[in-house]
Amino acid sequence: MTTFTAFAVLSDRDLADDLAERLEDLDPGPYGVGVFEIEDGSGNFEVGAYFLDRPNDIVLDLLAAAYGATGFVVSELPETDWVAHVKRELAPVVAGRFFVHGSHDADKVPEGAIPLVIDAAMAFGTGHHGTTLGCLTALDRLAGEGFHPHKTVDIGCGTAVLAMAAAKLWPETVLASDIDPVAVETAAANVTGNDLAGRVICLQAAGFAHPDLQAAAPFDLIFANILKGPLITLAPDMGRLCAESGLVILSGILIEQGDEVIAAYEAQDFSLVSRNNYGDWTTLVLSKN
Repeated sequence: MTTFTAFAVLSDRDLADDLAERLEDLDPGPYGVGVFEIEDGSGNFEVGAYFLDRPNDIVLDLLAAAYGATGFVVSELPETDWVAHVKRELAPVVAGRFFVHGSHDADKVPEGAIPLVIDAAMAFGTGHHGTTLGCLTALDRLAGEGFHPHKTVDIGCGTAVLAMAAAKLWPETVLASDIDPVAVETAAANVTGNDLAGRVICLQAAGFAHPDLQAAAPFDLIFANILKGPLITLAPDMGRLCAESGLVILSGILIEQGDEVIAAYEAQDFSLVSRNNYGDWTTLVLSKN
């Protein structure tokens, strides 16, 4: 099956969302459309669509011009055995005691490791990205130092790998939320696949905007592996809903963005505990004063 992709870039999120909606109205229409913030600190957004038939270049050019986007770049993807590709590319990841692996590598779990089964899916967080690796490593380090939270939440959970990691360490129930319903479905499937049903509760919510999250607060540990902008926007809620002496583990932050995020949280009475870099990304651990 041949697949065509079309990608364009623009600087305004609302316009990007509007352009994505217009793409869905095309005939023949795409079978998938998405809007993503480009993680290079530029503040730009990429609008992407996937087609089974080559889209009309003229129509795409007109749409790009109407919304002030760069011209769409259209490419034809080669046919790929994606199952074989995933098994080949997604090698297990070691983060402290955690061993994140696909189901095809279940026989490779080292003795004494804490296994987390994450198969490639539409939601973010297989453990291969420096942001997820940083959060898992920070979590393992804190646990090794004797930290034991009784109320934990993973905001923007993606695959729920961080929430599941916490549930593997401690007996308490962990909450996990994401604004994307696909991510929530993926997270719930992963929870079941890791024998953690009932231990990790997956919710659809923007930030902390869910009654179950509000009722469970204050939290002793909060994960948020998202992006700089949402992390800064969430800082006041973090300050309000994090328990005294509680910790937040933050990532999705480019190294050069770290100081700005730290400043936003220091303004909410947090203090920096640690900062570690993984590739282009930094992971922050902060404590509520």
